[in-house]
Amino acid sequence: MKDVMLSSRAKAAVRLALDEDLCSATDAKASLWCDATSIALVDPAAVATGEIHPKGAGCVVAGTTVARAVMKVVDPKIKVTILKKDGEFAKPGEQILTFRGKARSILAAERTALNFMQRMCATATLARKFVDATKRYGTLILDTRKTTPGLRVFEKYAVLCGGGTNHRMGMYDRVLMKDNHRRLWKGGNPDELDQAVVAARKAFPKLDVEVEVESLRECKSALKAKPEWIMLDNMSIADMKKCVKMCKGISKTEASGGITLDRAKEVASTGVTAISLGCLTHSAGSVDLSLEWSAV
Repeated sequence: MKDVMLSSRAKAAVRLALDEDLCSATDAKASLWCDATSIALVDPAAVATGEIHPKGAGCVVAGTTVARAVMKVVDPKIKVTILKKDGEFAKPGEQILTFRGKARSILAAERTALNFMQRMCATATLARKFVDATKRYGTLILDTRKTTPGLRVFEKYAVLCGGGTNHRMGMYDRVLMKDNHRRLWKGGNPDELDQAVVAARKAFPKLDVEVEVESLRECKSALKAKPEWIMLDNMSIADMKKCVKMCKGISKTEASGGITLDRAKEVASTGVTAISLGCLTHSAGSVDLSLEWSAV
């Protein structure tokens, strides 16, 4: 699992988030960013030290290097020590990371650092729950494109921290024919989905092709062209089992469509290769993290 902060998108997003909170030099009377309250009240020489830890029930850690990057962008001299690696579980009150540096710098960076970590830890923790619920079947837990605009790289990384697997990053790295695509392709004949697969492969020979199907009839049709993946959308458990049997040795299968944690085990028991879940990124919420610090 590569550090998310190696991504140019992640670096740009961190700077944008800081600019959103601290304003830019063109809009504020500061050399870079402006924390008006700290400039007015905090001694520029004051030094502070502190930590970030979870409250409540604890969490799967995600975003430590993002928090460090936020602090380092504000002030490269802030010393950040990561005590819990991304993907590890932190109990309530257990230190995730510690920091030391100019008090003004820490005050300027703390909210942005926490905002990233709280959302990422929540996604990682929810992903881990689904992974644990289905692990006896070896089912992959996939994310989707239902992410916060501009923050996809962080949210998909958090899924990895929770033990999940990334689906396509965007519309550019896999052909995924959903119902709307099928309807717009030559009238959407459900008995000619194999021809749609052939057309997709011709246009993008290096990309995996996935077809969303809603019935056994559509599954049989798509399967004739042997797509890499077949998505079983909102199917009954009985139909999922039939499709999995049909696809065995030909295409991987992905169950999708409002699957809850309570249903995940039953869906995994059908033998599907993977379960995709929009809730991992659009409904995870935030973990309650505490950032505590004091002046030295």
